[in-house]
Amino acid sequence: MGEFVVRGGKRLNGTVRINGAKNAALPILAATVLATEPVILHDVPDLRDIHVMIAVLRSLGMTVEKAGRDVFVDPRTLNSYVVPAELMQEMRASIFLLGPLLAKLGAAEATQPGGCAIGDRPIDLHLYGLTSLGATVHDEGGRTVLRAKKLVGNEVHFPFPSVGATENVLMAAALAEGETRIRNAAMEPEIVDLAQFLERLGATVRGAGTPDIRISGASMLKGAEHTVIGDRIEAATFVLSTAAVGGDITVKNCLVDHLPGLWGRLQEIGVMVEEIDADTVHIVSEGRFKPIPVSVATAPYPGFATDCQPQFMSFLLAVPGVHLVTERVFENRLGHAAQLRRMGAQIIADQRVALIYGGHPLHGAYVTAPDLRAGAALVIGALKAEGESVIAGREIIERGYEQLDVRLSALGANIQAR
Repeated sequence: MGEFVVRGGKRLNGTVRINGAKNAALPILAATVLATEPVILHDVPDLRDIHVMIAVLRSLGMTVEKAGRDVFVDPRTLNSYVVPAELMQEMRASIFLLGPLLAKLGAAEATQPGGCAIGDRPIDLHLYGLTSLGATVHDEGGRTVLRAKKLVGNEVHFPFPSVGATENVLMAAALAEGETRIRNAAMEPEIVDLAQFLERLGATVRGAGTPDIRISGASMLKGAEHTVIGDRIEAATFVLSTAAVGGDITVKNCLVDHLPGLWGRLQEIGVMVEEIDADTVHIVSEGRFKPIPVSVATAPYPGFATDCQPQFMSFLLAVPGVHLVTERVFENRLGHAAQLRRMGAQIIADQRVALIYGGHPLHGAYVTAPDLRAGAALVIGALKAEGESVIAGREIIERGYEQLDVRLSALGANIQAR
């Protein structure tokens, strides 16, 4: 298992450009199945999950070439609807292929996906949405098999605004007959980016970014060229790292409107936040704060992002006062609390709620990343801590952060991968 070695206490200064969003690129790669002509994608991050998705597409017969941050996909050689079990277990995002394969080939087959252990994430809402469009579902030897002679538009009303289920239905509906209406749809920016990609293919999508999305199905979708949006969670991680340890950084390709709730809280605590333009933000922090209690609860977009909660908790350790963090999206996403306590953090946590006693010094320790975003939180804690920390599970962190050690080092951090 790989590790990050961090020697804390270094301020961060300079400029960092945010990469394309993994959580936008993965469903967009899945959506290339729907096209009948080649697709070119720009600013695709160079991450393990991306490589797994490319391997899945190739296993289905498609031609995929990656050159730097550009990906060329030719879907015309698609010849299979079975997602290999071993690849499905490597990455939860493989589930995004159910909708496109069902719409394109009339069938899709996969096992329960793998991914980070941050709570129960069943695929029942995915299946509910796809069966609402006319699919049938049954199990064959532990594999989920979906079939449909024809998908027909319908109203799909989700009991919870699931991002993945919204994206799966959105993709399937793009080739369904008639209009599909998704009620209580997830509103994340990554869904808007997917909808814009589908429109470039020739689909008609209205309302993406609202709880009410309407899709008019097309008989055929063509090829397109598309640039993936910047990764808002990566942006928040660099911002919160700087806020915690102190520094002065400019963050480029950061769509400021994609992180509601973050900027105001940072300003209230004493971090200077200057919006240079729509995708550039300037952050200045002294790393020392007046005592102030902070309370934050995660919620579906535009609420406070659950993917930012662990990193924000690490930042709160630098803020004197008693803080409350409530996790309302996943029931098991406070695993980083126990690891941060190894660094001296004063945190009382159960599965959903954590009390953080901020303003106390942290010290270096050996810790293990329980999941992707928790791993990022441990990096922030280590950057703030006195002495040396070793963070095991580097591969888990690198599922969502490309060359994190190199980019933080460029800003002045003392961090090495090994």
